[in-house]
Amino acid sequence: MNTDSPEAAVTFTAETPTTDAAPAGAASLDTAETVSAPTEAPATYPRRWLGLIAILATTLLNLLDASIVNVAAPAIRTELGGTASTIQWLAAGYTLALAVGLLTGGRLGDMFGRKRVLMIGLVGFLVASLACGAAGTIELLLAARVVQGAFAAVMVPQCFGLIRDLFGRDMGKAYAVFGPLIGLASIAGPIAAGLLVDADLFGTGWRSIFLINLPLGIAALVLGAKVLPAGAPKTPGLKLDLGGAVIAAVGMSLLLVPLVEGRELGWPAWSIAMLLASVPVLAYFVRTQVKRARSGRTALIELSVFAKRSYTSGIAFVVVFFGAVTGFSLAVGLFLQLGLGFGPLKASLAMAAWAVGAFVGSGASAGLAPKLGRGVLHLGLAIMTASLVALWLQFGAAAAPGTWALAPALLFYGIGMGMIFVPLFGIITGELEDHEVGSASGLLESFQQGAAALGVAVLGTVFFSRFAIGGGAAEAMGAAQWVTGLTVGLTVVAFLVAFGLPKQAKAEH
Repeated sequence: MNTDSPEAAVTFTAETPTTDAAPAGAASLDTAETVSAPTEAPATYPRRWLGLIAILATTLLNLLDASIVNVAAPAIRTELGGTASTIQWLAAGYTLALAVGLLTGGRLGDMFGRKRVLMIGLVGFLVASLACGAAGTIELLLAARVVQGAFAAVMVPQCFGLIRDLFGRDMGKAYAVFGPLIGLASIAGPIAAGLLVDADLFGTGWRSIFLINLPLGIAALVLGAKVLPAGAPKTPGLKLDLGGAVIAAVGMSLLLVPLVEGRELGWPAWSIAMLLASVPVLAYFVRTQVKRARSGRTALIELSVFAKRSYTSGIAFVVVFFGAVTGFSLAVGLFLQLGLGFGPLKASLAMAAWAVGAFVGSGASAGLAPKLGRGVLHLGLAIMTASLVALWLQFGAAAAPGTWALAPALLFYGIGMGMIFVPLFGIITGELEDHEVGSASGLLESFQQGAAALGVAVLGTVFFSRFAIGGGAAEAMGAAQWVTGLTVGLTVVAFLVAFGLPKQAKAEH
């Protein structure tokens, strides 16, 4: 994810920019002070809150679609058939296409303008969503999901850059709204999917989880076309490094495919070989980027971003934090459904407290971040750790928990997690120059997706090493306790890594 500098010179095609006030109750975040600003306050776009709505809708489309398929998978398999592996790839295909395409997507925004690239990505995403909803075979559905992920990779890196273009040094006001919604949407996808499939709107069944994208996406497209700033490309004259894009795609595929498939298949030899092969391929990619930069040619990645302490420390934090959160989320879902026998909707409702907590924590962070700076990350991680210890004790109890027994601990875990979302990416990207933003945002998103796949692979493997399907609630509780203990360890590591981030977001001049 990324944010743009208020130093950016943006050309608007319609109205003369003027400064407007935040809506009542909007808090000023520490992210508003993360980037260096010119001596004079930059002008802000007059319809920036309408623009933010379009950006929010676009972001929600990606966050929801990244997590909705697992709940609907049994219904999809009943109607379209397919093996367990094929069904798994309905989620993995989206994630893989997104992760592989993010580097190129971020660079396209720098080359052609963020609004233009966002609109193209959104149109493609909606067409792919329609294809998913209309798919008559499992193969067509899988192909449409891959296309959907590829277009998500085009539109996602543009969103945070457009927020900076719209709000300048007032970005904190935008994040006061944006952060809580991200916290809620990140884990609300399965709940929404369970409700949609259960409702069977107009007889669409599982297809509604894709078709629901159309009204939301069309509204974002129409509104965005009218109100988002048509800024000039940030670095005109760039040429896309197609060779670098291909090498990066191969390297990321070699890394992520075995992480996604290996656990499910018992880590066959080919998966280990692919993981090992990814190392020299990605190393060669870095070498080509260094060579291009030294020769004055355009690289896919702006290597200068790695000279920024906030960015390099942020990458390490993102890998540990998102790996832990995603892997733990999978383990809880497996425990509820396979261990306790909950149906998809019941399991989603049992985890609803997590989503509520994420929303509350994000809102609380909006007020705390300006005062605490980096400390709000440590506070959130401390709350997460305490909640995980409570869950660890519950999983060690003799009796299996009821539907709502885990809710208090999951609520506070969500609160801690949500507190981290608001300031994190502003702190990480605060020192970036405008020409670095597209490349850096795509790279950061790629690390986030890779961390999620790694977390699923590692913690999922630990869970199934202690639990065999049909093993009963007691065995599942033991497996869940092991995963929770490891998640405690990862959260503590994230706590320590966070000391490498700046104490405060970068102050304005």
